[in-house]
Amino acid sequence: MGISPQSLSRMQKKFRIAGINFSHMHMGDLLRNVIDHESAEIVGICDEEPLAMQNAIESLSLPKSIVFTDYRECMESTKPDLVILCPPTGDHALWVERIAPFKAHLFVEKPFAASLSDADRMIASIDEASGQRLMINWPVRWEPGCYTTWKLIQNGLIGEVCEVHYYGGNRGPLFHGADKVKCDPTTEQKQASWWYKSELGGGSLRDYLGYGVTIGSWFNGGQKPIAVTSVCNAPPEVEVDEHSITLAKYASGLSKFETRWGTFTDPWTFQPQPKCGFVIRGTEGTISCYDYEKTVRVQTHDQPEGYDHPVEELPQGEANGIEYAISRITSEKPIDGPLSPDIARIGQQIIETAIRSAEQKATLSLVE
Repeated sequence: MGISPQSLSRMQKKFRIAGINFSHMHMGDLLRNVIDHESAEIVGICDEEPLAMQNAIESLSLPKSIVFTDYRECMESTKPDLVILCPPTGDHALWVERIAPFKAHLFVEKPFAASLSDADRMIASIDEASGQRLMINWPVRWEPGCYTTWKLIQNGLIGEVCEVHYYGGNRGPLFHGADKVKCDPTTEQKQASWWYKSELGGGSLRDYLGYGVTIGSWFNGGQKPIAVTSVCNAPPEVEVDEHSITLAKYASGLSKFETRWGTFTDPWTFQPQPKCGFVIRGTEGTISCYDYEKTVRVQTHDQPEGYDHPVEELPQGEANGIEYAISRITSEKPIDGPLSPDIARIGQQIIETAIRSAEQKATLSLVE
């Protein structure tokens, strides 16, 4: 299939990108990805609170002329091709509904949404007929080990996936800022942050279960569980959980997803114990894939003792979410894997069911 004249035109010009709402610290990292892309440029950044943008302005040397505090002015003045959205989880649907009418493609930092109904609002806001795209960015997707694991599964190395086991987390969302700068938050800072407010989508379950069940659904080919059981633990000084364990019952067996704010170390510095990452069991073997490691561990019938498989480089145009978005849009290829609303919605169904299960202290059928 050839490239259309419209796509060729897009590829020949700088891809215009705006960043709106800086509530999630990943905005700074994503904007750096834009600067590093030879075919992209930042044309605007926007937040109602100017101070929220200051670190990005200074670290990325952004001119005042592209800084806005009103999203409408930002969109109308800069006319971006793609908008990065990093609002609080509870406001994802609101911001997608605000920006979608401007017809720019939308790149929303994980998690998908605070609820399944919010996720469906986001999907409904997109004008697919015009080619508008919605992408949900899961940063672990760009880890070579994660990609290698998916590729080995696709190649049939371990047969059909029947179990996914996940442990994910870090010391806590306020212990690091953009570029992983270390911080030491107080209890008062936690209590003031949206990350620790239930109505805004805070908590380790909402932050990290999405990783486990969305990437897990990518690994298992989009299977949906029959039932979900979840238990959470919240310290007395905050209102949201910092630890959760979710069991998902599939036709093929049980899978387990554990989330933790308060790991002994952050996995990008030193892997904590338990290690953060995935263990996948298939009908013909197993794969363990731990965050930031240079190999994945494989067992097969031919090599039951196991061996270390080197991680593979990501395909051209897929080194990070921004590269992927630009590559997919300009080549008119579909958004796939965990960034696609289809796979991300399965993850959201499991999250929604897990939240209700923890509240009701009961095993529940998957919310539809």
